[in-house]
Amino acid sequence: MTPRDLPAVPKLLAHPALADHMPRDAVTHAAREVLAAWRDRLLSGSAAESPALDALAHEVAAKLVAESRPILRRVVNATGIVLHTNLGRAPLAESAAAAAHAAALGYLNLELDLVTGKRSSRQNPIRASVCHVTGAEAATVVNNCAAATILVLRTLAAGREVIISRGQLVEIGGGFRIPDILAVSGATLREVGTTNITRIADYAAAVTPATALLMRVHASNFRIRGFTKCASLAELVALGKAHDIPVIDDVGSGMALDLAPFGLPGEPSIREGLAAGADLVLFSGDKLLGGPQCGIVAGRRDLVERLERDPLMRAFRCDKMTLAALEATLRLYRDPADAMRKLPVLRMLTTPLGELRTRAERLRTALQGVNAEVTLRDETAYVGGGSLPDIALPTVVVALKPHAVSEGELAATLRHSEPAVLARVQAGEVLLDLRAVFERDTGDLVKALRAALL
Repeated sequence: MTPRDLPAVPKLLAHPALADHMPRDAVTHAAREVLAAWRDRLLSGSAAESPALDALAHEVAAKLVAESRPILRRVVNATGIVLHTNLGRAPLAESAAAAAHAAALGYLNLELDLVTGKRSSRQNPIRASVCHVTGAEAATVVNNCAAATILVLRTLAAGREVIISRGQLVEIGGGFRIPDILAVSGATLREVGTTNITRIADYAAAVTPATALLMRVHASNFRIRGFTKCASLAELVALGKAHDIPVIDDVGSGMALDLAPFGLPGEPSIREGLAAGADLVLFSGDKLLGGPQCGIVAGRRDLVERLERDPLMRAFRCDKMTLAALEATLRLYRDPADAMRKLPVLRMLTTPLGELRTRAERLRTALQGVNAEVTLRDETAYVGGGSLPDIALPTVVVALKPHAVSEGELAATLRHSEPAVLARVQAGEVLLDLRAVFERDTGDLVKALRAALL
């Protein structure tokens, strides 16, 4: 058969299967695309004959349905990775989501002092909350931690040198590297020490009149083990004070509460950096802090004020939804116990193993009769998002070994369900870890799994 055997567009549009689809321009466009694709197949020989009119009409209808769905949509995170960068990192607390929703729907006093009626800074509403959580005397917020780093380096060190240990010249997500960020800021990198050993004497030997900053960068996504040593923050602070050089501590993950009692040690805390004397501490809002994506700078008031006067600040500033969500997140930290209960990230990371096992048992029971072998076993997961990279979280997974399809095909079917379900694929099985699955999503998860395993 030839492309001439395909129906004309008007004839295809008149099919009853397409009668209720609107707007008609979109239907026409979809019909033309489907016909063009079949024309290419017939010309190339990849298709021997054109489909029937009914089949073409239903293909157009399916295309319209698929195109009507948003690209960014809800995902059930059954990977066990709580801070999953590809899934948006930290889910917000209900109060933070509500604050962002309210800000999006209407107006708010973003840059208005309601007492005086005069214009104010959009930083003011969140400044006090950041300072309360961190113990800093001042703070400011930009749209992510990389922006915070660039702003600090540009404002305080452009045209001068910043001393950093070679063991801290990390690459963060997306291929961005600390040396590249320094170059963009206009500052000059002065590397000291070696990958595994950097003593305070190495920093001291590198100090010159051109030195603008001493900087510590937390290796958030890896660890160096064995024969290793790095100058402490206290040593850097002492050296900085001796030469009147500010010390910058980029802690990355934004840990505001001690998680060591829950078996999660090793991540630097924001308060510890400031208490040790760092002039500025930089951290993310959407990692262990549990808030929206942003970068927070806390520390000396005079330095923060210089940052806010930099013209680049306007390019890096946060919008009203982010600031509203961040303020609501920080308010939860007024009561640490409240934060542990209501911030999803903290709640998920500290879920007891026994509770995970009970939930996994319930899921296995709900999947009785599906076309797969369903078992439970102990596994490990990781925090994700460049936080606590060497801490394995003990967990329990529901392991599915499908009978009729491969594990890859099952995982693909789950990704196309509504809502999408993301799981781990490992050694011929699909593993479901409920640590990062909200209770409210359990019903949708079961429905998607049963539909995929008919």
